[in-house]
Amino acid sequence: MGGLITVKIQVTNATIALDEVGEGTPVLLLHGFPATRHLWSHVVPLLGNSGYRLLVPDLVGYGESEAPAGVGVDMASQAHWMLQLLDTLGVTRAAVVAHDVGSAAAQIMLATAPQRVRSLVVLDGVYASEWAMDAIASIQAWDPQDADRLFPVLARRLGKSPALREMLAAYKGVTGGARLIRAARDLDPRQTENIVEALRASGVPALVLWGERDEFLSIDAVGQPLADLLGARLVKLPGAHFTPLDCPAEVAMELRDFLGRFCSEA
Repeated sequence: MGGLITVKIQVTNATIALDEVGEGTPVLLLHGFPATRHLWSHVVPLLGNSGYRLLVPDLVGYGESEAPAGVGVDMASQAHWMLQLLDTLGVTRAAVVAHDVGSAAAQIMLATAPQRVRSLVVLDGVYASEWAMDAIASIQAWDPQDADRLFPVLARRLGKSPALREMLAAYKGVTGGARLIRAARDLDPRQTENIVEALRASGVPALVLWGERDEFLSIDAVGQPLADLLGARLVKLPGAHFTPLDCPAEVAMELRDFLGRFCSEA
């Protein structure tokens, strides 16, 4: 596997921080909220010499990817930026692997540009208007003047492992907290309410992976309907919500199997 490189890619109204590693079929890995590209840091090395060009960005407004003040960082905008990212990299079609609300961006990509998506894998993602918005209501309501106090609260609530705390560290301090508040306020479940039929009609090979202990998005209320919509196999994994960090070996195994069957260059 080629060595990992990190670059900054300029797209319309935004700069995207991107890790890239490997050669072969392009695979775009998208994180959700309140994550960064570090979400995939334990999965990517396990894919090894699997024949894939792994593209791992921070969503705009998250981690090290930036957009000017006043530019929305909602998931429809993320979908547009990710397609621009692929254009800049010379990628015509990519397999898309997405977690949490990052899967909203992936679903919008599939609904609006199905010819660009080779296959789709969703991990603990969203379905229609089911985005677990109750879980982020307190962040949306957080006073930006107290943004520096957000990370300690988030770390106590979510930082159950060193890997999770390391990922959340991007949101330390006034600047990090303010970025997270902005991102939370721009989440809009209405953006995937009306694309259900487009997803159903896409015919793109899909797989749905779900942590059996996911405390935010129910496997029965969200995971199963999403799998049914996509005509996908639903696989339970031995983790909670952040499956790429909770059980990276199992995630990597499922990805290798699925991508090997549906994402060859042929």
